[in-house]
Amino acid sequence: MNQIDLKNRKAVVTGSAQGIGMAIAERLLDSGASVSLWDRDKYLLKKTSDSLSSKGNVETLEMDVSDLNSVRIAAKKTKEMLGKIEILVCNAGIAGPTAKIWEYPAEEWQQVIDIDLTGVFNCLHIVSPMMIEQNYGRILNVSSIAGKEGNPNAAAYSAAKAGVIALTKSLGKELSGYNIAVNCITPAAAKTRIFDQISEEHINYMLSKIPRNRFLKVEEVASMVAWLCSEENSFTTGGVFDLSGGRATY
Repeated sequence: MNQIDLKNRKAVVTGSAQGIGMAIAERLLDSGASVSLWDRDKYLLKKTSDSLSSKGNVETLEMDVSDLNSVRIAAKKTKEMLGKIEILVCNAGIAGPTAKIWEYPAEEWQQVIDIDLTGVFNCLHIVSPMMIEQNYGRILNVSSIAGKEGNPNAAAYSAAKAGVIALTKSLGKELSGYNIAVNCITPAAAKTRIFDQISEEHINYMLSKIPRNRFLKVEEVASMVAWLCSEENSFTTGGVFDLSGGRATY
């Protein structure tokens, strides 16, 4: 494992009680950062915190990214606990149902958009001014290959993740005058609990589109994120980094 220097950095990872978010939090801790885990699942937060506590300074906050006031309170509490927020990883998300657009339940559409897109906006809206004030920050948004290509029977998820790409590009330009890098990744499917929300048919479809013929490993995501969140990433901003196993080459 390459050693990325995040010594004494203060990080937030949303949706970090499990899956990709947990792997990212672990890698940031291994690199020397203190990490605040933000998630809405109180039980999993405690379990994850206990498992990662031996690696470094871990704080937890039960919160909901889709609720702007919840994000505001979480940011305030994190600043009180860690002193500042220098790294923000917006990872929280849900898959939503597998259905064609004309059969997609409107309330499910709204929930996916609220968490996967508006949730990212809420975090950027609250944390960006804190980073501007300290003239330093690294922001990493977790999008998806679906945001580039649009997966059939996953319109809400695809639309939300495409929105995350656009948010990243916009904010990267808006913060370009500061020492703040804003980038996103577009991973292919990784075997996490999000698979529990997806039909077997859709899982097989996603695998069939990956030239490497396997699913992404969460550790592979964490490796790329760690560097993008480091001070060494001093020039690239508004970028979209592919983790699709060859599915998308743009």
